[in-house]
Amino acid sequence: MKLHKGDEIIVQIGKDKGKTGKISRVLTKEQKVLVDGINQFKRHVKARMQGQKSEIITLTKPLDVAKVALVCPQCKKQTRIGFRMENNEKIRVCRKCDKKI
Repeated sequence: MKLHKGDEIIVQIGKDKGKTGKISRVLTKEQKVLVDGINQFKRHVKARMQGQKSEIITLTKPLDVAKVALVCPQCKKQTRIGFRMENNEKIRVCRKCDKKI
């Protein structure tokens, strides 16, 4: 997967289109990313025990990788990710400004 934890992304599709945030978790098998404050849903939870109250909690659900784009730290534009070999090491590169990410 080309996206990593800590990368800044922008949402391209869905109810949160245009919002930006940092990736807090990457789910590689499902090809999804978890971004704090984006793709949030409310859930009503019943009281299970005698002393517990029912409440409404906010859940952050994962986004599909295809719905987000990386924001380059150098040029601050949304971009695709490329790869280049430097000193026998594979590094990620911004496709717009051609600098290391």
